[in-house]
Amino acid sequence: MIYDIPGEKSKKEFLKIQEYIHGLGDYEREAAAAKALGHKPPAQMLVGKTKGDFIYDLDGNEYIDFHAGWASNPVGNANEEVIEVVTEAFKKYGFSYHHPLQEALAEKVAEVTPNKALTRSSFEISGTEAAEAAVSYALRYKNRPLIISFSHSFHGDSLGAKTLSAITIDRKINLEAWRGGVIHVPYPITFELPLDITAEQYVDYIIWYIEEFICGLVAPAESIAGILLEPMLAEGGSWTPPNCFAQKLRKLCDKNDWMLISDEVLVGLGRTGKTWGIDHSGVQPDIMVIGKNITGGIMPNAMVVGTEKAMGNNSARSGSTFAGSPAGCAAGIKTLEIYERDNVIENAAKLGEIALNRMKKWEKEFPLLVTNARGTGLLLGATITDKEGNPSNEFGAAVQNEALKRGAYIINDTEPSIRLYPALNMDEKIMDKGLSIIEEALKEVSKEDYVPSTWPRYFTTQ
Repeated sequence: MIYDIPGEKSKKEFLKIQEYIHGLGDYEREAAAAKALGHKPPAQMLVGKTKGDFIYDLDGNEYIDFHAGWASNPVGNANEEVIEVVTEAFKKYGFSYHHPLQEALAEKVAEVTPNKALTRSSFEISGTEAAEAAVSYALRYKNRPLIISFSHSFHGDSLGAKTLSAITIDRKINLEAWRGGVIHVPYPITFELPLDITAEQYVDYIIWYIEEFICGLVAPAESIAGILLEPMLAEGGSWTPPNCFAQKLRKLCDKNDWMLISDEVLVGLGRTGKTWGIDHSGVQPDIMVIGKNITGGIMPNAMVVGTEKAMGNNSARSGSTFAGSPAGCAAGIKTLEIYERDNVIENAAKLGEIALNRMKKWEKEFPLLVTNARGTGLLLGATITDKEGNPSNEFGAAVQNEALKRGAYIINDTEPSIRLYPALNMDEKIMDKGLSIIEEALKEVSKEDYVPSTWPRYFTTQ
């Protein structure tokens, strides 16, 4: 079955949305742009409801969810257990700034940090806020002005987070005056290896680059507070570097008295088949940034956790009025209980292996469309190319469109890839069906005479 999307109800709602909300719902403009380019109109839909592994649009069409709210729904959409405790917290506490659920969640998180060593917590509302707060803690603790982050990284879309990130140049336009405290260095993405060197050799080059070029010619080591690291790239295309990358960064930090900050917003709490992304390298960071999965996708909540040394007597201030709310903390506690009870992380590792084995076959079945099928746990992705073999956002969007029309909700954003972030407890049979739908989409786009659509967008409304 191929859905005719957007459906009539979605079209009507798009017309209302575009009058009031910036950047949302302008389907008519997107369709006109597609027509002018000789392309198909984009496939757009509006979410009517969600449940478990499925999303339903306003017109009643069903989609297998490989999006999971940008990887924010680890135990499925609208998890009833999490909703129940959130409702109870609202009834009991409403909103109050100090309550016992904060301590209960902080203790539970501390128990699952690397070596149980990150025992100090602060609460934020979003991963963006938490990333900024973590950097603030490092700068204040070391009393130094600079931080190192990486190319292709994403730490949020606020003013501060945009300066820390380096995912695309369009997110930095007109921000030149705000970049002074951030030094960007390469990330070892294996698809972009220079001079036919190995991934491990690329890591060695990056370490040399930091030590010899950055510290030798850009800024002295004693002016740098630390390194902000995504242990795996998420928004940057679901890339996993060699384990030696984090290990050598840890040694570099120890050598120079820098702090190592691990941004675990998307890759943490089971997404990669281990509790934390950095667990794959066996490295203990000084500070971690936690968001998304921590509340089962039900309530906004995020955290910064660090060692006693890093955060115990740190004068840096962070947080927002609604950070660490009773409902957010209740959601976090219940989500971690579900993880433990249902072996959610182990399930993610198992499903990830099954999915990747299947995705690797796409490279052979669709050699002119799919390269670098990759994954660590359920951090899954594949590079999409055009008919000349060049990485292509346009054809990545086409695969997303065709999958959506057939009933699978996948991600193509700013990179020439498709990404899959299913719930960590997704039913294996449903995952198998969803992968089959994606394969149907790949088959369609790989046709010699296929005409792609423009880059689609998807929006949720009530």
